[in-house]
Amino acid sequence: MFTTHDDLTAAQVIALENGHLIQTYARAPFVLSHGQGMTAFDTEGKAYLDFMAGIAVNALGHADSGMAAVLAEQANKLVHTSNLYYTIPQAQLAQKLVKNSFADRVFFTNSGTEANEGAIKFARKFARAAGSDHKTGIVCFEHAFHGRTMGSLALTPKPQYQDAFKPLMPDVTVAPFNDIAALETAITEDTCAVFIEPIQGEGGIHPANTEFLKALRARCDAVGALLVYDEVQCGLGRTGDLWAYTASGVNPDMMTLAKPLAGGLPIGAILATERVAAVLKPGDHGSTFAGGPLITAVANYVFDRISQPQFLAHVRETGEYLKERLEEINSPHIVEVRGRGLMMGVEFDIPSADVIKKGYDHGLLMVGSGQFVLRVIPPLIAEKQHCDQFVERLGQILTEL
Repeated sequence: MFTTHDDLTAAQVIALENGHLIQTYARAPFVLSHGQGMTAFDTEGKAYLDFMAGIAVNALGHADSGMAAVLAEQANKLVHTSNLYYTIPQAQLAQKLVKNSFADRVFFTNSGTEANEGAIKFARKFARAAGSDHKTGIVCFEHAFHGRTMGSLALTPKPQYQDAFKPLMPDVTVAPFNDIAALETAITEDTCAVFIEPIQGEGGIHPANTEFLKALRARCDAVGALLVYDEVQCGLGRTGDLWAYTASGVNPDMMTLAKPLAGGLPIGAILATERVAAVLKPGDHGSTFAGGPLITAVANYVFDRISQPQFLAHVRETGEYLKERLEEINSPHIVEVRGRGLMMGVEFDIPSADVIKKGYDHGLLMVGSGQFVLRVIPPLIAEKQHCDQFVERLGQILTEL
């Protein structure tokens, strides 16, 4: 009989982890056991107000009853088939993503970095299909984060992530973010694709301005390069719009998604126009697990919730209130508050890691974005009362620091 050994103490669990897992994560000094809504609980019974949502993943919070019901129902039907067979939930989810975006086609993956890896391949194939074998260059931007597998790692220009794993994928150019004048030099006839986050997530919560995205679209069109939006973190309601790019009115050729799509279960997606999708043939790309019936059944439920106009309006309203409250904090440590919807960045003159660590004492789960920025990305179900609690505790932390 399977048992999870719920009687283990936190110290025992931490010892098990330290003794058996490869140590690539710096974890908090406690063990989370369960959650409900906006709150997570550790094994000692302490409650934490969750304002990082599993790094922008738990869009509907913890233990959502609708998600649990769909998960249980589908688990009793069909969990996995591989992509050699049609399944209803996958087809339905693809239809919804197409119907509600610029795209004509979808390819499912298991994560955001896999989605970006696939988009790199699709862009290379698109260029070669047009007879441009020389057109292999890819442009990304300073402070970008597109993943940590070998292709996407080359598009994540941070020495901490890259240096130990060089040489990386070649033909990558890193351009300054929001710098229109630099586009002509960075994007050339040898460029097959340009990757950009409409709002940089790990790079400090910096939005790409509309004028820059318009110039970027025009430059890509001028040289025949594909424009790829990485909305792994900023997409699917996080900004108060279903997609972050729609605020600019500038459409991409491809878009990558992941984090909140199945509310905590692993899934990613590449959305593409027909002209991009048309160059791909059976065998060009694949995944054993991606788009399986269990994950896509839950993703259908999550997407239906998030895409409702009243749900998005709630995110916008709560996000505006959160920004106002954050700006009211009277602390010399706050340099700037920026962002959109429930994707806020609070820049400090002290390391954000100090604020996050102190937050555990105050019952807060938070995450950083670079060395000096706190990434405020709660579940999208957050209410104004939760924002009040968060701001009050954050203010106390800054006073103590």
